[in-house]
Amino acid sequence: MKIQIKFAFLSAALAVFALPAIAQNTDASVQGSATASTPAASASANGQVTGKTINQRKENQQDRIANGVKSGELTAGETANLEKKESNLNQEERDMRKLDNGKLTATDKATLNQQQNQLSKQIYQDKHNAAEQNTNPKSEVGKRAENQQDRIAQGIKSGQLTAGEAAHLENNEARINQQVRADRQANGGKLTAKERAQVNREQNRQSRQIYRDKHNNKHQ
Repeated sequence: MKIQIKFAFLSAALAVFALPAIAQNTDASVQGSATASTPAASASANGQVTGKTINQRKENQQDRIANGVKSGELTAGETANLEKKESNLNQEERDMRKLDNGKLTATDKATLNQQQNQLSKQIYQDKHNAAEQNTNPKSEVGKRAENQQDRIAQGIKSGQLTAGEAAHLENNEARINQQVRADRQANGGKLTAKERAQVNREQNRQSRQIYRDKHNNKHQ
């Protein structure tokens, strides 16, 4: 009986001493997993930037832009600017690969990674500034504009829209938004029947363009 009691006390003492070590190992494991999941960590884990890493970062940038469009954190104008830069970056990568038989040199990868860092900062700044797209409009014109943005966001996230296509569509959207603001400002905050009809025609054209771009043979 005494031996059993002593054994029980000994087991309890060992468990108390082991708890801090277990907790520390768990925290280190979680922290390591979180760090490895970030784009910067995956790019620098072995001190090299690979072609795969560049593609992963591009996909990550597009997902962040799509989320910003969907949430309203990115306006149409901001999205057009970001996607134009993304499109230029993609073209630069294609040009680099043409010069080296489809491959990227270490210098090419470093250059692209640096530019993606700059774009990443721009995405963050645009998503956290005061400019926002209205995601809960009350007017019919506003609701259609919101629907167009949702369709564009879905196309960016799925890869159905290339960066160039998204930039073109968002330029159109920004132009329509600017026209609506100017019309409202000239008419005490309202749109005339003629102005609503004009905006509706432009939104119809934009809707058809979104559909065509999402269903052609181009993909991001």
